[in-house]
Amino acid sequence: MLQVKDLHVAYGAIAALSGISFEIPRGAIVTLIGGNGAGKTTTLRAISGLIRARSGSVNFLGEDITALPAHQIVARGLCHVPEGRMIFSNLTVDENLVMGAYLQRDHALNAKNREYVFSIFPRLKERLRQSAGTLSGGEQQMLAIGRALMGNPKFLMLDEPSLGIAPRLITTIFEKIVEINRDQGITILLVEQNANLALEVSTSAYVLETGRIVMSGDSQKLRADPQLKATYLGG
Repeated sequence: MLQVKDLHVAYGAIAALSGISFEIPRGAIVTLIGGNGAGKTTTLRAISGLIRARSGSVNFLGEDITALPAHQIVARGLCHVPEGRMIFSNLTVDENLVMGAYLQRDHALNAKNREYVFSIFPRLKERLRQSAGTLSGGEQQMLAIGRALMGNPKFLMLDEPSLGIAPRLITTIFEKIVEINRDQGITILLVEQNANLALEVSTSAYVLETGRIVMSGDSQKLRADPQLKATYLGG
């Protein structure tokens, strides 16, 4: 469904990604893990068109999207929930969801997506008229995911969904990520500092170090790898 090939990204003279390549099949949950500065967020931003690759390509559903602007990539069904959530804090929960559906013109589909968002995150329905900036961290993450689902995605990228969330809500968020994948058939690319949790919910994983992929494979096999356990899992 998604193919990244020999992708190079730099910030000025500093290389952030040095020729990474990977593929994500339809219906999978794939995770990128690695330490701070490994290039995980840069990878998502390059795929979604928020930053430009220096070279290499991103192919989505058989189309080269490397040079497309972000809004055209979203229109093709690839949605990005960014690190830090980036909700519109001065707008209500309802207005944030409306913004997520900005490119959608099918009102019946919008209504269906909206009801689905409320079915998995009922708390959002309870806070519909509340300013998004007054929500808790966990509720804001629910809103960020819900806003992306309003874009009717085929492919969803989540950057650090557990960041800044109370521990009791992290499990809920990850249960919902698995549910979205299972019930809606949405393919998911997950970036998450909590490597144990990321490997637990994903089908396969890639390990990034200083802009390069150094390991990849089945998530459960990687969880048992002594080198990975020592470096990322506290084993």
